[in-house]
Amino acid sequence: MATAAELSSLATALDELTRRVTAGAEAAHSARDEEVATELFAIERSLTTANRRLGRLAVAIGRRSV
Repeated sequence: MATAAELSSLATALDELTRRVTAGAEAAHSARDEEVATELFAIERSLTTANRRLGRLAVAIGRRSV
């Protein structure tokens, strides 16, 4: 069973990955590679959503542990 600490660690890793994808998306946008930029920004949104869900789950699990 996942613990709140494990989920928090995953959220941190996912946050770093999201930052890297965002940087790639912005670089593609600056280079006028709109196809790549569009896909990377869509991936960024998905990762952000996943990170929020992980955060909510970590909080919920943390509450059960108290």
